[in-house]
Amino acid sequence: MLEKIIILDFGSQYTQLIARRVRELNVYCEIHPFNHIPEISSDVKGIIFSGSPYSVRQEDAPQIDLEKFHKHYPVLAVCYGAQYIAQHTGGEVKASSTREYGRANLNFVADNNKLFKNISTGSQVWMSHGDTITAMPANAELIASTDSVKVAAYQVKDSETYAIQFHPEVTHSTDGKQLLENFLVDICGCKQEWTPDAFVETTIAELQAKLGNDKVVLALSGGVDSSVAAILLHKAIGKNLHCIFVDNGLLRKGEYESVLEQYKHLGLNIKGVDAKERFLSQLAKVKDPELKRKAIGRVFIEVFDDEAHEVQDVKWLAQGTIYPDVIESVSVKGPSATIKSHHNVGGLPDFMKLKVVEPLNTLFKDEVRRVGRSLGLEHFIIGRHPFPGPGLAIRILGEVTAEKVAILQEADAIYIDNLKEAGLYDKVWQAGAIFLPVQSVGVMGDERTYENVICLRAVESVDGMTADWCHLPYNVLAKISNEIINKVKGINRVVYDISSKPPATIEWE
Repeated sequence: MLEKIIILDFGSQYTQLIARRVRELNVYCEIHPFNHIPEISSDVKGIIFSGSPYSVRQEDAPQIDLEKFHKHYPVLAVCYGAQYIAQHTGGEVKASSTREYGRANLNFVADNNKLFKNISTGSQVWMSHGDTITAMPANAELIASTDSVKVAAYQVKDSETYAIQFHPEVTHSTDGKQLLENFLVDICGCKQEWTPDAFVETTIAELQAKLGNDKVVLALSGGVDSSVAAILLHKAIGKNLHCIFVDNGLLRKGEYESVLEQYKHLGLNIKGVDAKERFLSQLAKVKDPELKRKAIGRVFIEVFDDEAHEVQDVKWLAQGTIYPDVIESVSVKGPSATIKSHHNVGGLPDFMKLKVVEPLNTLFKDEVRRVGRSLGLEHFIIGRHPFPGPGLAIRILGEVTAEKVAILQEADAIYIDNLKEAGLYDKVWQAGAIFLPVQSVGVMGDERTYENVICLRAVESVDGMTADWCHLPYNVLAKISNEIINKVKGINRVVYDISSKPPATIEWE
């Protein structure tokens, strides 16, 4: 039985980061909104309460039934969770006159406490709170303090309930990983057996049991998610997996041909479909980003459905949905679940009458890559930058035309090739060129020009939830700019995007 940790999400920006840190310690965990708590099964080893943007003193603050967890499971309550337990078990929480945001140092640590094993006085922690615990519950023991916050951590006596005011999941808490490991291993008794190899073995067995001899269709994109999903399914059901790769006319230069070529040696059952004209015709005169996405999604479903019907007796649609998609599909803010369309197929219409299988829906992006390595996938597949489902359509601001696509493909190819040549491609999480809806005056030879502008975008990230712009070397940017302007007809200016996410998004549309 797979042991697991349940993380109750009270809306914190750091909740996914807690899950990532737990997974990095080879312990499986799941995030559930505080208002969608599942039945706790016998394989649950412990519970983590997240932080929250709310104050526990607010009338509309998130509420849970503590009795469900306290003394039944080991509990680690982080920030809001720590304050919530204090407030509801006889302690006191007030607005702080000494708010702590950022780095702080522990000036007292109960070194005989299991949670703080191998963590000493002076350890740096990351604070992010406006309230403070002014009085602990009567049955609690102080186990850590900082200079300005006395109750930085406490344990409820005669229980395995621990509460901390700081965030161990962020890298600024230098011993955060040690603290989480102490909770998971020493307190919860987790065996740390959740590894990529174990995931592959378990998932293949589960897929075989679920699918049997049924036929499955998968929309292959060439990206890491759909590739890893395809290989897992192929190992489980072999030729009963039918992969369909659609050329929507919005791929990178030469990508359709190269993807089909790259997958030949993997033994996958793949069919390529040239549908460029069908997509581009539906995008004519469409400028609104959301309408473009809907048009592409609609046509993709039509094309995919046509091809799926060519496979006799198909019963399942496979998708490369990953865990952030699942988490984001449920709202923490209310009792109703808000489901978003899956990014890779734009949602599953009723007329397709297929059951859905999602072998990666418990994994984060970096975990998908680790599973891919465990499966033996080559680096050019595992290391591919994320690429949006609507393709270059959302990197062409405004109306999409065949001419603009061709220009952008050429500029983008020069950009990506130069990143690879300079040894920078693997250091960038995602890069791409954007065709801007502006023209600028330029001079080429003795003539004035009035042509288009290309923007270059490159970001560093772990999972795309947040991102920072990459500080690419000036000489590399200069070379890329010169090549694009000299070789791509219709471009006379290149700019570089230095916006981070938030407040900007990675894509421009």
